[in-house]
Amino acid sequence: MASWSVSFLLCCVLSCAVSAHSSPFVLKNKYNNSFRLTRSTRNHVQRLMQEYKEQQMGNIHFEDRSHHLRDLPSLSTDFNDWLQLSDWDRLHGALGDIQTYWSMLEWKRKQLEKEQKVLRTATSLLQSIKHVQMDLRDLMSKVSSQMRIVRSSWVRPTPATVRQNPQRSSRTVWQSRVEGYIILRDLDLYLTKLARDFLLLASKTHL
Repeated sequence: MASWSVSFLLCCVLSCAVSAHSSPFVLKNKYNNSFRLTRSTRNHVQRLMQEYKEQQMGNIHFEDRSHHLRDLPSLSTDFNDWLQLSDWDRLHGALGDIQTYWSMLEWKRKQLEKEQKVLRTATSLLQSIKHVQMDLRDLMSKVSSQMRIVRSSWVRPTPATVRQNPQRSSRTVWQSRVEGYIILRDLDLYLTKLARDFLLLASKTHL
């Protein structure tokens, strides 16, 4: 009986030790996988942006750095503040930002769908946007998984319903197209920042 008890306690200790060791290893792998997915998503966004500029702006070399959308996450970050962010705050911020970009793409995609029905035209843009949205959903899923490891009690909230801004509906066709360009332009820049976040998170996770 005593021998069985000792064996049972030994198994429990070993199990705890393996679990404690595997958690950082699993988390580091998750961060590295998210980094790779972020780079892949950025490549898809860049291809989509070229396609969008050609079909919607009429110029594949179109550039506009002067206009911004207040609904999009801020891309300016103080370097010291960025370094001092906790892992939880970094992941929590990333989840909200990715959700915002997904929602803005959803708004733009539905707008393009309506335009195509009115004009009775069809382009590959809608499918390309859906592809990027799928990438963003995968990223959100990965970030949620990482957040549950960092804080096991966390439960992902239900995403808010996409609501159309009435101010946007009254804008000209050109202004609407520029807004779509800005969404893709800022998403491209944001994904560069997000990739750096995952690299930093992986480097801070000690095995």
